[in-house]
Amino acid sequence: MSYYVIGHIRVLDASRWADYRARVGVTLAPFGGELVMRGRVNAVLAGDWPGTDTVLLRFVDAASARAWHDSPAYQALVPLREAGADVVLVGYEGE
Repeated sequence: MSYYVIGHIRVLDASRWADYRARVGVTLAPFGGELVMRGRVNAVLAGDWPGTDTVLLRFVDAASARAWHDSPAYQALVPLREAGADVVLVGYEGE
């Protein structure tokens, strides 16, 4: 069973967000994480959605996702992330 982290994103500063995006990928590998999908909202088919972007990450388990999130390498990027976007990261157990 995989564990997924979905990032719901509202970009505030495109330049800082691009810098964060360029750096975050290398923080995933030590924890078995992989970028499954990254994209901009194309259409809201139902309801209201304030976000501009979404990211989907896959890990082998919840512990690996938490270890990635709490790692010094990722935490060093958090100030840049916060300067570039409002981000909500949500974890899901998947099949």
